[in-house]
This record gives sequence, C-alpha cells and structure tokens, in this order.
Amino acid sequence: MQRILAIETSCDETAAAVIDEGRHVLSNVVASQETIHAAYGGVFPEVASRQHILTIIPVVEEALTKANVGWRDLAALAVTYGPGLAGSLLVGVNTAKALALARHLPLVGVNHLEGHIYANWLRVPPNEAKEDPRFPVVCLIVSGGHTDLILMTGHGEFRSLGSTLDDAAGEAFDKVARMLDLGYPGGPAIQKAAQSGDPKAVSLPRAWLPGTYGFSFSGLKTSVLRLTREYAARGEKVPVADVAAAFQTAVVDVLVTKTLQAADEYDATEVLLAGGVAANTALRAAITEQSDRPVRYPPIWLCTDNAAMIGAAGYFAWQGGRRSGWGLDVVPSLALA
Repeated sequence: MQRILAIETSCDETAAAVIDEGRHVLSNVVASQETIHAAYGGVFPEVASRQHILTIIPVVEEALTKANVGWRDLAALAVTYGPGLAGSLLVGVNTAKALALARHLPLVGVNHLEGHIYANWLRVPPNEAKEDPRFPVVCLIVSGGHTDLILMTGHGEFRSLGSTLDDAAGEAFDKVARMLDLGYPGGPAIQKAAQSGDPKAVSLPRAWLPGTYGFSFSGLKTSVLRLTREYAARGEKVPVADVAAAFQTAVVDVLVTKTLQAADEYDATEVLLAGGVAANTALRAAITEQSDRPVRYPPIWLCTDNAAMIGAAGYFAWQGGRRSGWGLDVVPSLALA
C-alpha cells in the first residue's frame, strides 16, 4: 500500500490529493480563492487563512471520495509546512496533524518548493509515458513568490544555485499587469496581451548579474512603470500589447539563459520547470527550443499550487525514511537548500 493523502495550503488555494506510488494521481481537489483576492490585486493573507478554515475539511473529504479510498487505504499523510503565508500554512499543518494522529498515520512535512519540483514525477500528460527524471537535474522554480535555480542530485538532495534578489518572476508579472490595467493574476493576463504585441517595439532592460545564477526583476518592473508614465506625460496611449510582449520576452530571456548555463556547467541530464510561471507558453517554447538536453515540465494544472505535487514529494520523502513529529510547525521562510 503506497497511497499518500496530501494537503497544501501555503497561499490561497486549499488543496488535497491522493497519490499512489508518488506518480499516479488518484484525486486532486483544489478550492481556489482567486476571485476573492482579485479585488485586492493580490492575496490578502488574513482573508486567505479564514477561507482555508472553511474549506479544508470538505476538500479533504472530496479528495478521498474521488480517489475511492478510505483511511485504512493510506500509508501516510503529507503536508506543506513552508514556505508560504503563516496563517494559511497553520490551517493545513494543524489539520494534517490532527488527522494523522486520529488515524494513526505517519506524518511527513514537505517543503512547498520541493513539491513544485516533484510535479515532474507525476505520470500525467505530457509525462504519462515517460520514465522518472534522471539525476542530476537542474530545475527552475518560477512562481509568484519564488524564482530559484536548483541542482538536484538525488531524491531529497538539493543545492541552491541562485535565487531572486528582489521580486520573484510571478510577482513582477502581477505588478506589471496592474500597471497596464490587465487585471489579476498577472501571468495569464500578460501572456494573452503579449500575443498581439511586438516585443521589439519597446526596449526594456535585462539584469544579467554576471558571474552568478541570481535573478533580479525589480529594475525591469521599474522600467515599465517609468515607460507608462512617459506615455501619460505626453498624453499618449500606452501600447499595452507591445509593452506586455517586451516585458515577457525580457523575463524569459534571463530565465532561459541562466537555466541553460547552469545545466551546461553541472552537466545536467535534464532540465525541469516548476511553479506557476512554468505554465507560461513563451517560457516553455524558448527553453525547449534552446536546450540541447531534454526539458520537462508539468501540465498547466500542476504548475499552480496543488496537493498532488505535495503527495509526490511526500511519497519519496516517506520512502526515504522522513517522518515529522507532532511538534511540526510552520516555517513561512523555509529554504529548500
């Protein structure tokens, strides 16, 4: 029996899933709060945690029902304990501890970023006919809160090569989308606007940070703000599609270039993408076209926050002997490596 019940509440999605052998999704239930937070232009932490309290038990029950399993069919319970919003994480962790204690199940705490990486182990399109990724792999994690370049040499073996010095890529997408009045969340909105734009019509900078695998998007974001103000000062309409296309291209250029440089330096067997921004079609296309080694990324529904990825990570951690005690606490700034 290798089935894991997983819970994920690191931000504004309340999610639960049942995963078999770390690869097969028996159920994956996500209660999104996107429409609730759209009014704020971003996630309102207190609102998010209160909504988790309302939805966590129904979501867990639905995940078990959809997987057609009972508590006796489970081998362990995995839960995200960081990084993320403290209030949101507390709901998931405390629920998981209570359920694991009541049902006599081993508890496995999972790093949210670890979960994003392990989404690439799930056997769903486009990975359903593929074998597990072969180590070593270089993984680019890009989301609303994180932009990290990770070298993974084995299960649970992570080395940080670089991360953002300021805004995460997804955060920059959200902020620029707000500047262009494109709405929230910013990633899909900018991608859609960019489709009809010319990325060469507007010149935007790239922060290369030579000699490092670090990232910085604050300057790019500021350049977009300055550009929109210049148009306003001249009484001209901002060419939204062109600016969106130029911004997206600038972000993708830096992400792809640094990731492939790292893959070359560390002789990676494969390149993995993970996180919400990994759903961006321009990023997927660019890194696949430019890479001389296999590139793997999850389907879009497994790029954004979900519990299936936590179940996959939790399975391999459980197999490796990881167990969390009843004193497991949330770590909002938890690092992966």
